[in-house]
Amino acid sequence: MESANQTISVTEFIFLGLSDHPKLEKTFFVLILLMYIVILLGNGVLILVTVSVSCLHTPMYYFLGNLSFLDICYTTSSVPLILDSFLTPRKTISFSACAVQMFLSFAMGATECVLLGMMAFDRYVAICNLLRYPVVMSKAAYVPMAVSSWAAGSMTAMVQTSLAMRLPFCGDNVINHFTCEILAVLKLACTDISINVISMGVTNVIFLGVPVLFIFVSYIFILATILRIPSAEGRKKTFSTCSAHLAVVVVFYGTILFMYGKPKSKDPLGADKQDVSDKLTSLFYGVVTTMLNPIIYSLRNKDVKAAVKNLVSQKCFTQ
Repeated sequence: MESANQTISVTEFIFLGLSDHPKLEKTFFVLILLMYIVILLGNGVLILVTVSVSCLHTPMYYFLGNLSFLDICYTTSSVPLILDSFLTPRKTISFSACAVQMFLSFAMGATECVLLGMMAFDRYVAICNLLRYPVVMSKAAYVPMAVSSWAAGSMTAMVQTSLAMRLPFCGDNVINHFTCEILAVLKLACTDISINVISMGVTNVIFLGVPVLFIFVSYIFILATILRIPSAEGRKKTFSTCSAHLAVVVVFYGTILFMYGKPKSKDPLGADKQDVSDKLTSLFYGVVTTMLNPIIYSLRNKDVKAAVKNLVSQKCFTQ
């Protein structure tokens, strides 16, 4: 009975954030706010272009529109909370709000992993099986592929969030992070979390390992096909159709591997510095990578640049 009362007593969580470094908070508030505005504008323009320009109604740009909407949802699930924490002395969030924020962030992250794999398959078919591309990547195929990405991400987020939030929290409610990041919340549980660890491991294999392997194999075939093209101009033109996606994949998965693959410090002073480093790396993963996506696709894609110019010129002409 006493254990139950202790579990119920945790009704809110407190974010540690950068409380130990108050001078950094205002600087990061300005930086994150500017990047968030760029994310909303950049991804919003990409969505507008892929929806309104008829020549971009293709599988590749359909996936790109989904990726842009995903990035807006992902950052919106956490950035306002981060910005508020930089300005508020007591950085708190209710138990239920923490569960919602955890679910949204996890769902968007898992969905993006699957969606990037779908986009790699689209590029594989477009380059390695060009004649069959209209049949393989018909609307009846690419729309369910995108929907299944969202469904898979949402389902795994529901499972992981429910497993995490059902754990007993016996008084320690200080999250050493900016948001309700699932690994940071699991550290506060006052019971065995081996089931959660195993579940997270399986999820990482499915949503990180499998898409990375799929993308890697797809690009081996893509590069092999490109190298067989006789002219240098032809190789360059063909590679340009998938270079933006490849750049996004490298940034996205490279940051994840940096976050979870580096060794942990055993020195207490080093561990303190590493905590700050981990939190700032998480910011990079959650904000900077989503800001880079529309920039990469805008700079590396002639069709997108031309479509944006046409939209702007049409707006100016009508006015």
